[in-house]
Amino acid sequence: MLNYKGYTGRVEYDGDAKIFHGEVLDLNDVITFQGKSVDEIERAFRESIDDYLDFCKSRGESPEKPFSGKFVLRVSPRLHRRLHLKAAEEGKSLNAWLVEQLEKSV
Repeated sequence: MLNYKGYTGRVEYDGDAKIFHGEVLDLNDVITFQGKSVDEIERAFRESIDDYLDFCKSRGESPEKPFSGKFVLRVSPRLHRRLHLKAAEEGKSLNAWLVEQLEKSV
């Protein structure tokens, strides 16, 4: 994984074409990049992010933020109840308890 200015890129190698290609994972917009060496792919990744940011600026638009900090999670009502009770046992809100559990898992 590559990281630059808060954005993450994933790189794969195509052995047939003998080229690295990648994509930025943090956006709804599609940003790809490629290179024939590690140095080239890293440079192409950074240039793609900079180009994206410049493009947004030239259009007077805000670039997408990699993450808002919010996501929807669907679980069964039974699991929802169990999670709520566990959080309540520890004197925490369900959100605070879930954040704590997620942080422990990564």
